[in-house]
Amino acid sequence: MKRVVVGLSGGVDSSVAAYLLQQQGYEVIGLFMKNWHDDSVTISNDCPWLEDSNDALLVAEKLGIPFQTVDLSEQYKEKIVDYMFNEYEKGRTPNPDVLCNREIKFDVFMKIALSLGADYVATGHYCRKSEIEVDGKAVYQLLAGVDNNKDQSYFLCQLSQEQLAKSLFPIGELTKPQVREIAAEMELVTAEKKDSQGLCFIGKVRLPEFLQQKLQPKDGIIVQIDKDNPVYNTTVSDDLNTEEALALAAKPIQYTPEMGKKVGKHQGAHYFTIGQRKGLNVGGTAEGLFVIATDVVSNTIYTGMGSHHPGLFRKALFIEKSEVHWIRKDLALANGETMKVMARIRYRQPLQEATLHQFEDGMYVSFKEPQSAITEGQFVAWHLGEELVGSGVIS
Repeated sequence: MKRVVVGLSGGVDSSVAAYLLQQQGYEVIGLFMKNWHDDSVTISNDCPWLEDSNDALLVAEKLGIPFQTVDLSEQYKEKIVDYMFNEYEKGRTPNPDVLCNREIKFDVFMKIALSLGADYVATGHYCRKSEIEVDGKAVYQLLAGVDNNKDQSYFLCQLSQEQLAKSLFPIGELTKPQVREIAAEMELVTAEKKDSQGLCFIGKVRLPEFLQQKLQPKDGIIVQIDKDNPVYNTTVSDDLNTEEALALAAKPIQYTPEMGKKVGKHQGAHYFTIGQRKGLNVGGTAEGLFVIATDVVSNTIYTGMGSHHPGLFRKALFIEKSEVHWIRKDLALANGETMKVMARIRYRQPLQEATLHQFEDGMYVSFKEPQSAITEGQFVAWHLGEELVGSGVIS
């Protein structure tokens, strides 16, 4: 019997994952990851991880599998939380969920599981894994989940072949309603439990409140840039080579307060992200204002009116060389090579037609259609068919 350690989160997805593995004849062990016990930043008096770990324990008891809790809060603080604060301070918007999978679930947690003699680690992600042979060697593929509405392959876009080799995704072939149905049939306590919102594994924490614990509020101005501003009328010279043209298309516009009019105040540019609409508290505009840029050095937020404002859109983005990650290393591009892919710049965004261009110091991703709110620090992931083959941090 192969031994599998399941990351039981106290949610319905991982509960059903454990049950399915048991049905498939694996020896299953449930582990709950405790990643947080700094109560100064939770926004409610309840203790979310306690409730979740109790639910995970009840599921393990129901299935008759061994269960324990592992405390990873130190590693989580160092690898995820500190990193998040540093990124926000620099005016970038990190994706803690992608990092959490790469650094915690499929690294620190996986090492613990393997030390318990596990052959695999399993999670309740909606994605699939398959295996092909390339040049006589086994190569693992990360495939989208069958449920289009819940596909979570994006969150695993930074995994490596070594991590995939030891991973199982038991619910990837199912839809969410099917998962809930199985949980109800098995009378699992998590069958009706709502999906968790908030930071991965921290529970009920809203990001602005979380950030305010460490990043001090400071007053700054909100500037509105008109859609007809001449800054949007740049003509591209015909003399540029491909790399120069891509660099121009990927470069964010540098705004100054003189380009627009002051429409309000804010408590800190580092609390805002590109494309954000809520929380600006500026009234009296014909359409909603959207953040089109933030400047943490001058503590200024630049906004544009309406979701079609030209300041929201760009046709390309850049990934620094060290941040280009191929799950399928055998498909990695050499300098000067290009590849047509389908890509997304955020979870749940429909896949977009794009082309990868590899150069000496990094990779450009150019899109067929201009993309709204390309955000520094977030991940772009690219697919060939239903396979996610690589990703990178937007620079």
